[in-house]
Amino acid sequence: MTLLSSVHEDHQATFEQRGGRSVVADYGRPERTHRAVRNVVGVIEHAVDVLTVTGDDRVDYVDNAVSNHVPAEEGAGVYALLLNPQGRIRTEMYVYNAGERLLVVLPPGKGDGIAEEWQEKTFIQDVDIEYATDDFAVFGVHGAKATEKIASVCSVQTPDEQLTFVRGSMDRAGVTVIRTDGLTGEEGYEVICRAEDARNVFDTLENRGLNAVPFGYRAWDSLTLEAGTPLFETELEDEVPNNLGLRNAVDFEKGCFVGQEVVSRVENRGQATKQLVGLTTDAVPEADATVFAGDETAGKVTRACESPMLETPAALALLDRDVATTVADAELAVRVDGEELPADGQRLPFIEGSDESARLPSY
Repeated sequence: MTLLSSVHEDHQATFEQRGGRSVVADYGRPERTHRAVRNVVGVIEHAVDVLTVTGDDRVDYVDNAVSNHVPAEEGAGVYALLLNPQGRIRTEMYVYNAGERLLVVLPPGKGDGIAEEWQEKTFIQDVDIEYATDDFAVFGVHGAKATEKIASVCSVQTPDEQLTFVRGSMDRAGVTVIRTDGLTGEEGYEVICRAEDARNVFDTLENRGLNAVPFGYRAWDSLTLEAGTPLFETELEDEVPNNLGLRNAVDFEKGCFVGQEVVSRVENRGQATKQLVGLTTDAVPEADATVFAGDETAGKVTRACESPMLETPAALALLDRDVATTVADAELAVRVDGEELPADGQRLPFIEGSDESARLPSY
């Protein structure tokens, strides 16, 4: 359950389930809220799992498990993946070096199992992994004026580089402020605080300094879709990272990690079989809707929505690479309610904002 259920209910929120957690779907009029975030700034309570990793061997231990290098310097973070032996994505995560501990942020429902698995494999290493989701609140602040918003309420200067963080205070509550990797295509920050301070921090982010509109996961989905950002639940889970162009998540030069041999071989031989592209059409297709190039099946839709900024239905689709590389010139159609509708393909993003998503595919 969200930490601030009563606060969101007072805002007339509706709720949905994600990863076994109850989250805000919207507060009504999500299209209008979407535009407010895109043009100014908004705040969302994120549903995530959090692990803390302590002990002298904490950096080396996590680094050996994941697809990217865990930073040794305090105040820095990294986006990384946990793969299976076939090179497919088990989960995504952000790992932040907080000095005496690492903070690992995962999709909801993934943290408890990973904590148990990692703890069982520590052997003689000085490492302790704790499932700490209930100890923290995580708020996202996104929009063209997100930096101005954070500066208006935080005691310290905002970090300039993506996935770096500073510690400060908001309304006497201690907070960690992370510069995000631009998933909405706009400037973005995550504000992490103790669970007991969540109500005051959310109120500060919404109402003090520059006001921020509260938004839920319906707007999050449409904002990230317009930005061309693949998300774990819809595009990443059980996919090979090479097919999504996630070079920000995989260091192909680092030492061995589970799945490394597969993804390195695919990368070195140029054997990625799919690519993520954007589609616009006359109706919103369902997830997994078939996409055709001429008379041939070319791939499938991963998610779609009525785009508030484009004012037309838009979708992300994983297409065969030979089609995707010339997607703007391809004769495409997508199946909607049993009918094949013409679709226009394009490279991502759909919308260019105040920042660029670090997950954009490299065409």
